[in-house]
Amino acid sequence: MINSDAGLDDAGVAMAAVRAGASVVRGMYGQRLGRVDKGGGDFATAADVEAEEAILGVIRAARPDDGVLGEEGGQQGAAEGARQWLVDPLCGTLNYAVGNMVVAVNVALRGGAAAVADPFSGEVFFTDGESAWVRHGGVDVPVAPSSGTRLVDVNLDPPFPSAPGFRAVELLAHPGFVERFRPRVVSTTLALAWVAAGKRAAYVTDGGDLSGSVHFAAGIALCRAAGCVVTGIDGGPIGEAGRGLVVAADGETHQLLMSMIRG
Repeated sequence: MINSDAGLDDAGVAMAAVRAGASVVRGMYGQRLGRVDKGGGDFATAADVEAEEAILGVIRAARPDDGVLGEEGGQQGAAEGARQWLVDPLCGTLNYAVGNMVVAVNVALRGGAAAVADPFSGEVFFTDGESAWVRHGGVDVPVAPSSGTRLVDVNLDPPFPSAPGFRAVELLAHPGFVERFRPRVVSTTLALAWVAAGKRAAYVTDGGDLSGSVHFAAGIALCRAAGCVVTGIDGGPIGEAGRGLVVAADGETHQLLMSMIRG
């Protein structure tokens, strides 16, 4: 457990950073924001950029010698340094741009502490790399994964590097899936925090090596610390040799999903 008065240890830095980003995201919500095209249907808004600057301000003040990889600003500082922060200032930009409040602010120290903020609920999910908690209203509560909801978030956003062998959308039509689970598509990695906290049974996405992704690093760290099962879509470890991500609340749920993916 991280006490709010414990000073700026790494978990404290991550939490302060996501709170700074979340404040910007919340404050700019509902404004007409211009879009910066990033190609492939992706874009950023002024909220993405300003939230990242707020996050970087916290990290620079607390850890001036650390490197940072930001979704909008790219690499700053030494990329090969022992300490690097991964920053996604607004995960769910399209949701946000059309007035949907389902978004997240993600900050992770590679291989260490991490935090995920929900700007609109006020929840901050965090880990020191060993245990996982959620802070809401100034109270810290340990998170506990559970498959009880039977809700599985499936990321349907392109690209689809595993097609035609695996397409996430086909998972939703699998007879076993509809018998055991109910699909959800929130289009933000806030869903990973929800798996850690028992609000979702699992999360599935295609992709390449997601272990060092600014989008996924904080959620993966949180889920691992909470005791979730975390693998690639092939069932192996995520990383350069892996692909995609399957995060489940427990082994039974993970095994069921893997049997459907392989089938």
